[in-house]
Amino acid sequence: MLLQHAFESTRRRLPDKVAIVCGAERLTYAQLGQRVDALSALLRARRVAAGDRVVLYLDPGSEFAVAIHAVLSVGAVFVPISALTKPEKLTYVLNDTRATVLLTNGRLASKWTRALPNCTSAPICVVCGLEQPDPRVEQWPEDTTANPHSDDPADQDPASLAAIIYTSGTTGSPKGVMLSHKNMCSAWRSVQAYLNFHESDIIGLALQPSFSYGLYHVLIGLGIGATVMIERSTSFPVKLVEAFARERITIFPGVPTLFSAILGIARLEAYDLSSLRIITSAAAALPEGHVERIRQRFPQAKFYSMYGMTECKRISYLEPEELSKRPSSVGRGMPFQNLWLANDEGERLPFGSTGELVVCGEHVMLGYWEKPDETAARLRLDPSTQTMVLHTGDIFRTDAEGYLYFVGRRDDIIKSAGEKVSPREVENAIYSMDGVQECAVIGVADPLLGEAVKAYVVAREGVDLTARDVIRHCLSKMESYMAPKSVVFLNDLPRTDSGKIRKLDLR
Repeated sequence: MLLQHAFESTRRRLPDKVAIVCGAERLTYAQLGQRVDALSALLRARRVAAGDRVVLYLDPGSEFAVAIHAVLSVGAVFVPISALTKPEKLTYVLNDTRATVLLTNGRLASKWTRALPNCTSAPICVVCGLEQPDPRVEQWPEDTTANPHSDDPADQDPASLAAIIYTSGTTGSPKGVMLSHKNMCSAWRSVQAYLNFHESDIIGLALQPSFSYGLYHVLIGLGIGATVMIERSTSFPVKLVEAFARERITIFPGVPTLFSAILGIARLEAYDLSSLRIITSAAAALPEGHVERIRQRFPQAKFYSMYGMTECKRISYLEPEELSKRPSSVGRGMPFQNLWLANDEGERLPFGSTGELVVCGEHVMLGYWEKPDETAARLRLDPSTQTMVLHTGDIFRTDAEGYLYFVGRRDDIIKSAGEKVSPREVENAIYSMDGVQECAVIGVADPLLGEAVKAYVVAREGVDLTARDVIRHCLSKMESYMAPKSVVFLNDLPRTDSGKIRKLDLR
């Protein structure tokens, strides 16, 4: 099965059902399919061939869904890039992939016009919503009368490349994660096996669809015949919640920053979100206090705490009924995969241990685009199974029943006074303080300790906290060597385009 087959089936089966809602725009599956056909026809006319890379530099909206399925329909590889991406990174991705086409919005012209002159591959630029004619680019096709082209190009192999998704770059330069049709369909199957989205669902997507977490909600939602409501901006949480209530959304995927903004809305209970049946959290660890507040506010909804990474989409989830018992756990492995913890020598560890998480399954990436050394560091042959497995670089501990608890990135572990300190454990302690909105903990060089624990804290508006308050609170919660030696207060924490805290910038 190819990644686009599910949508192609749905557009034939449910032509009159609403597929996408974005602001005032409402598209049925038939209308969305016609737009896919029109863009596919343009790509074929420009001789875009199987395996060519097409960069999607688009605002969240219907054009993003159109672009994905049009690119796949001609056998090409889609490369999604966040609309928040700066021109320098856009140039890097275009050159790194040797892209043949750039699909973009007129609103982003100030960025792509700066990126294109530095491109070595001279991609064709197709622009949606361009207000003034520009001889350097082509207009996004508005004619939706193109005949659908249903034949898979050249009997395309499910093992062929479907997408290259660039990592967020929290610890260094971005790498292109290569995912085949088989990889992505396998991830889809596993996620759907436990979340069980329905055709009747309305997905409230306020995440960037260019990143894995948001992307799969577009793919799965349109693949099963649900309605995907795409929000272009989360700058005004009240407007977001109003839209969710108006559309009666049933699925809400979120990240810590988004949950924090929504929980901060005064009189949140005034908005009718009783239709919600599933809330999910991934991309970054959610503080325990946030989890409890979400459950109290939306008691009718099942809350899934999940863990994953671009290299394989999803790895684990915590069953909602286990939340009270293990609020800080991200659960156990999802269906159709194997996972275990390994020590520094690569040996498997029993439950109750701490080590690097290793994952095995059909959803694991092919590797990093044209980066053999980085690929070899992550994908290694497992001697017991003689299969390639993913070494995540993430350190976890397990309890006696095999439930996973995130400790930190291997590179993030702080070695202070001969002891290993998990930044996540210190962050959890700080988050338990009244008045803390966000925090991040890193290790900094120290002549006596080797590394000292340093905390960066964002206080809630109107709350007056001091460094002494934070340090004293941590000392009451944990061993002295784990407590921060210094605390810096900021208005905001630096973030990647996907919303993750970028600790590299703090260092």
